[in-house]
Formats: sequence, structure tokens, C-alpha cells
Amino acid sequence: MIKTIRPKLEFLSKEFIQKIIEEAHEILEKQGVFVENEEALKLFKEAGMRVDEQAQRVYITQQLAEDSLASSPSIIRLYDRTGEKEFIVGKDHVHFDPGSAAITILDHKTSAERKAVSEDLVKFCRLTDCLEHIDFQSTGIVSSDVPDLISDSYRLYIGLQFSAKPVVTGTFRVEGFKPMHDMLAAVRGGEKNLAEKPLAIFDACPSPPLKWSNLTTQSLIDCARAGIPSELISMGMTGATSPVTIAGTLVQHVAENLSGLVITQLAKKGAPVIFGGSPSSFDMRKGTTPMGAIETMMIDSAYTQIGKYLNLPTHAYMGLSDSKINDSQAGFETGIGAVMAALSGVNVISGPGMMNFESCQSLEKLVVDNEICGMACRAIEGISQRDEPIAKNLFEGFTQETQFLTMPHTRKWYRKEHTFPGIIDRDTYDYWVSLGKKSI
Repeated sequence: MIKTIRPKLEFLSKEFIQKIIEEAHEILEKQGVFVENEEALKLFKEAGMRVDEQAQRVYITQQLAEDSLASSPSIIRLYDRTGEKEFIVGKDHVHFDPGSAAITILDHKTSAERKAVSEDLVKFCRLTDCLEHIDFQSTGIVSSDVPDLISDSYRLYIGLQFSAKPVVTGTFRVEGFKPMHDMLAAVRGGEKNLAEKPLAIFDACPSPPLKWSNLTTQSLIDCARAGIPSELISMGMTGATSPVTIAGTLVQHVAENLSGLVITQLAKKGAPVIFGGSPSSFDMRKGTTPMGAIETMMIDSAYTQIGKYLNLPTHAYMGLSDSKINDSQAGFETGIGAVMAALSGVNVISGPGMMNFESCQSLEKLVVDNEICGMACRAIEGISQRDEPIAKNLFEGFTQETQFLTMPHTRKWYRKEHTFPGIIDRDTYDYWVSLGKKSI
């Protein structure tokens, strides 16, 4: 059997990856990282690290970082609400989930943004649950009609109620973890079952440059001890909160993620953790953080390559747009990002449905993006390469009247080799006109 080649996108040489990692280690050891959490500071002290308690600054040795890498699993297994369907997060397995924590929604009736409410979140979760190429649910909308004290646990509650897919979520308050953990354990049938078959991933975002807040640090600790995967979301902005060069931002990104990984392993050795992020190019003309910028996508693809080199599961915010409406910009930014992410082998790709600098969700866009995700996934399947004759036997007895429509070979391979998207227009022009000239 001839092995099918999986197409890949890579930006960095092995030597340059090693240099980036070396500089990240040096920064952690000589400059340190800020950790605003007393429990974590205690864990670092117990591990023999130099800790400046007054400044809440920790200096992490390369040895501790490498030991933590060695104890972090290279593969995470997630399960749906029933506990029967398994999803592998790691290696080159690719899964899409909608971009999360949008505070507005693009109203499909008015084509204008407005504050999101609970009804929007319910519709969002129901829609995500039936989209073929979106493997994971996300708590993608923050409802404005819900008190802040329960907004993190409420969106998880809605997600669990209206979708069976694994969910990507996160806490807004330190106190938010317990009710969220309790809900997940109740669905799974106990804390032990939840640890054995995780149902959720919790995002944890450091504050660039090189700082872990009390909230995000506590989330890392709590998730590690509960067996819930943490997704490290470093968010440097080139030239603003991280070095202006792509390579420089990668060094900071690796340093921040390594420090978060160390926290998880100090809390519980072997805790599942995902090497992720949401960095961006910073447009100094506009004062914005374009997620659809090609440089942003290059940073994402490059740090994914580093995460794979470190033998860790990976995540990135890709396959989204900065556009404010569902226009050409929304399509090409999302399409380029989704394909680049898939070719880079990102394990968890967060982005579908999202627009306006990660602040808005669109149900219409989510449906369109599902088709884009399907195309991206088809691309990385590659071209089937078989030992038997490829086509020469089909030309035996070839004449001017030969056609392939009625051949058994066509019937056998047509649906295996080709995809048939549900909403993309493939009609003739005249038929399209007869249907009312509808756009996507």
C-alpha cells in the first residue's frame, strides 16, 4: 500500500524552533514571570524555584520546564455528553469549534450587531450541535441578560443542555470553577468518571507580557487537579504587548505557555494541557488586533509547529474574520485561516462564526464556516494513493464514445473522493437566475 501524503504547512526550521525555545527558557530563568496567585507561588517555592513574593515574580529553571514537558500528555481524549464518542486531541487530528465569549451577535434580521441574550446562546448551541464539521461546542456567547456572577457557569449550563458535543469553556471568576465542575461531573456521573472521560476544555489566558493573573492561575490549578484539560491562550500583540517581529512574539508566546504548563504539572503531574493561543498582529494605524491578518495566521501556524515539536496538543484561534458583516472579507479571511490551520495540523481550531476582532458571533456565518471547515478537512485527507492500477485499466477498449459516467469505478469512488457542500452555489447561471439570484 502506497502511503497517502498528508499536506502540511510549516514556517520554521528545526534549528530555529530550538533557538526560540532556548530563548524562552532563558527569559523564564533570568527574567521570570509574574504569578498573582498565592497557591501557585507556594507550589513554585516547594519545587525549589526562586520566588520574589513581594513582586509575585517567579524564576523558572529550564530543568523544571523540561520535566513538566516530559510529564504532560501528548494526546488528550475528549468525549461527548454520552461518554461514547471519543475525540483525539493531539498529533495531527484536527477539530473545529466556534470562536468563544462573544459579547455581541450579528442579528440576522437587521444585519446589525446587538448585545447577545440567552435566546441567542440557545440558538447558537442548537445550531452548533447539528453542524457536521464542527466537532466541539463552545460557550461562544456571553448573555447580557444574565448576572455577571453566574455568566460563566450559565453559558456552560446552556451548552450542556442543548448540545451533546464536548465543550470549550472557561471561568470569569475564581468562584466560577466549582459550579462549572459540579455540572460537568453531574452530566458524566461523578468526578472520577469526568476525569477519566473529560467533557470540557477550559481556556486560561495569561496577560501579556509574562503574567498570570490570580483567576487564570487558579483555573490552571483547579483543572489540573480535576483532570480537566487546560488550553493555554497566550495573546501577545506584535509591537504592543509582545515584540514587533513575528519571531520575537513566538519567543514570548513559548515562554508564557511553558510557564502555564509548569503550573499545571506542579498542581498535578500528568495533568492534560493544550499549547494554544490567540496572538495577533497589531495594526497601529487603527489601534486594532486583526485576527484575519496574514501575519496573525503565520504566528499561529508557527507556534503550532513549536507545540508539535514539544510533543503537545495544540490550539489556535483561526478561521475567523475581522469583518463586521458577512461579506467577501468575512469569507476570504475565514477560508484562508481555516485552511492554514488545518494544513498546520492545529488540533483545536477556534474561530467559526466569529467576527469583529473576536467580539461578535453570527449564526449565518457559522453555517457558512461549517462548509469552509469541511473543505479544509477534505484538503488534509490528501489524495488517495493506491498500489493497484490508477486509471490505465479504465482506458482498455478506449474509443471516441468512451465516457466515465456509467462505469462501476465511478460509482465506487465518486462519493469517496468528492465532497458535496449543502449551501455553496454550484448551479448553472440560468438555473441560479431562475431561483431568484440568491446569494449565500
